Amino acid sequence: MSSQAFELMDEANRLSVWNGYRDWRNRPALRGRHGGMSAASFVLAVEVLENLAFLANASNLVLYLSTKMRFSPSGAANAVTAFMGTAFFLALLGGFLADAFFTTFHIYLVSAAIEFLGLMVLTVQAHEHSTEPWSRVLLFVGLYLVALGVGGIKGSLPPHGAEQFDEETPSGRRQRSFFFNYFIFSLSCGALIAVTVVVWLEDNKGWSYGFGVSTAAILISVPVFLAGSRFYRLKVPSGSPITTLFKVLTAAFYTKCKRRRNSSNVVTCHIRNSCDDNETKRNSDGDDGILGSFLGEAVRARESLPGPLYCTEEQVKDVTIVIKILPIFMSTIMLNCCLAQLSTFSVQQASTMNTKLGSFTVPPAALPVFPVVFTMILAPTYNHFLLPLARKATKTETGITHLQRIGTGLVLSIVAMVVAALVETKRKNVFVSCCTSNNSSSYSSSPLPITFLWVAIQYVFLGSADLFTLAGMMEFFFTEAPSTMRSLATSLSWASLAMGYYLSSVIVSAVNFVTGLNQHSPWLLGKNLNQYHLERFYWLMCVLSGINFLHYLFWASRYVYRSNQG
Repeated sequence: MSSQAFELMDEANRLSVWNGYRDWRNRPALRGRHGGMSAASFVLAVEVLENLAFLANASNLVLYLSTKMRFSPSGAANAVTAFMGTAFFLALLGGFLADAFFTTFHIYLVSAAIEFLGLMVLTVQAHEHSTEPWSRVLLFVGLYLVALGVGGIKGSLPPHGAEQFDEETPSGRRQRSFFFNYFIFSLSCGALIAVTVVVWLEDNKGWSYGFGVSTAAILISVPVFLAGSRFYRLKVPSGSPITTLFKVLTAAFYTKCKRRRNSSNVVTCHIRNSCDDNETKRNSDGDDGILGSFLGEAVRARESLPGPLYCTEEQVKDVTIVIKILPIFMSTIMLNCCLAQLSTFSVQQASTMNTKLGSFTVPPAALPVFPVVFTMILAPTYNHFLLPLARKATKTETGITHLQRIGTGLVLSIVAMVVAALVETKRKNVFVSCCTSNNSSSYSSSPLPITFLWVAIQYVFLGSADLFTLAGMMEFFFTEAPSTMRSLATSLSWASLAMGYYLSSVIVSAVNFVTGLNQHSPWLLGKNLNQYHLERFYWLMCVLSGINFLHYLFWASRYVYRSNQG
């Protein structure tokens, strides 16, 4: 065979390999064999089981703690908030480990094993029916093992699925966008089973049954995940992104301080670096904004930096991108704060209303079914109808940009708060009218003559907001972040959720403190919801959300995409 033929074969072999990716046996990943929707479909199936296992406990945990473990209502609520917040915050740890040292494949398997162990502990603890101190210790050991496992899975599973698509081609980018939407669909499928079937088992058959179903679900998810092993392509870890972040920031501060101290060299450095900048600008496709910034100091003076602080231009660009997406991340926390408020107060509102549908009585705790079902309907509708129409209308590849999706979700959350305030006003008017024609005390515990479906309206808007914002956030953070930080950046979506839950508790406490001054009655305090000023609180949340949206617009309008959005 001629040398030319060998060269052609080598070139063909080189082009068939995914650069920077390996298969599960640490061999080069091959085009046509690894990646694509066939690989991502296993991730979607696993997410159904994983979210079922997590939400089956989280959705009903407050009831278990208060009725079975004899926690006070506030103690149970605080324990659940701490558990949920910790689980979502630990997604950052899972994302960091996947980027720095391990692959998303291995992080998922280890995290699933940890969650399985935690659920086993909870199942045993629930079976014992004990409220002794040792039982509470066992409870919290199980809960935080589950939180650690959930965090690792949330930080690794979405980026693992997104990495299966070729971002260099329009079809690959479209498929990746489809994946993120269907990831939310799969998440909702698991949630639907959790808040219906599993919650019914816990209420009617026993809590050990509910924990047992969760344990079985996470156990089944492992062989389902492994079944796709031969299709996966795995991103090769490239070292700690946190190290790069701190190194660039330290180098920039070091250079700035050094120049201020050594004022005699300022002019000389400026002249020399101006020449360097001109040369850099000619070689960086006009991307002079980064090098002209504060972080650019780390590149301009890199020759004079100590060895450990030496930074490449690529590292400075990566850190700059991360800093640019942080304001977007901060702007999404308020939306998740709204979600947290409505998931607590709305259930209490529904408990005071008529919850009958014909002859069937709907438990107030089943209200989350409405946004879950609506999301399951909206996700495929968005993928197959709304998105193609948007692409035709805008004549762009994405149809609607990531930031437009997030902004749409923020607007819908504001609408949800407006609806919540109006519905609460209507509910309070019904209560007042009943009090004028009947004895007030008889309506303090009896259902009001108003259907709970009014409350369901705000859940429809919340379901829409969640689909647009969560899917938009995950895709935005994944595509915009440097390839070395994608898992960690995607985990910001879950960190935003955690911070929203924590912020909601802070806002409620602050509102009660301020409105309770001068011996006034706090808006959100007491045992009777009918004595609350919940409508005022919702209007306050609406105003805060509106201000947050303006803050979001300020940063979003100035953001320049690094990925293909046209």
